[in-house]
Amino acid sequence: MAKIGFIKTIKKSVSLNKLSNSLIFILLLFVVFFISKGIISKNTKRTEQHRYKVIKSYSKFEVRRYEQAIFTSVKLKTEGYKETSSSGFRILAGYIFGDNKTNEKIAMTSPVKMEIGSAPKMSFMVPKGYSMTDLPDPNNKNLVFEMQEEKIIAVIQFDGWANDEKIEQFLSILKNELAKEKIAHTNKFFFLGYNPPYDLIDRRNEVAVELLNYE
Repeated sequence: MAKIGFIKTIKKSVSLNKLSNSLIFILLLFVVFFISKGIISKNTKRTEQHRYKVIKSYSKFEVRRYEQAIFTSVKLKTEGYKETSSSGFRILAGYIFGDNKTNEKIAMTSPVKMEIGSAPKMSFMVPKGYSMTDLPDPNNKNLVFEMQEEKIIAVIQFDGWANDEKIEQFLSILKNELAKEKIAHTNKFFFLGYNPPYDLIDRRNEVAVELLNYE
């Protein structure tokens, strides 16, 4: 009997050790998760963003006034969000990481802009301090620089990972809401993505369209 009791005690001890190790592992995962969240959130906030002022908030969207800015853009012959974002990001990131005539590195900005439609185009905002004349010439001839004047746009936001279905869903919602409010727009919608690929949480996505004669 004493032998059986001893064996039970050992098994119980082993089980407790396993449980204890599992709890420690789970706690470590939580610690890593929150530290990573803090670092990612801090880095994302430090990234320069295209400045805007909210003019009016509606129940499902808001209207913003965006400042004038220079954009680096590339037109693509792709279809769908995944292929377009992958191809466009690779070309644009190559340029700002030094694929230009002077091998100059340029700071990343946010958001990435992607025009939606049959002729997709992807754009990065150029950081403050550059002009159209002092930007390094790109090695890729498909890249162009564009000055975007001050604009008023309507924006609807969603979180998580973007895909064609979600973008189309929120585009339809925004379009319907603008029709309800009798707000005129260009009907040229675009997607705004704020997070780099390694951000696994707190992702911010938006569908937007420029407004016409908004008061």
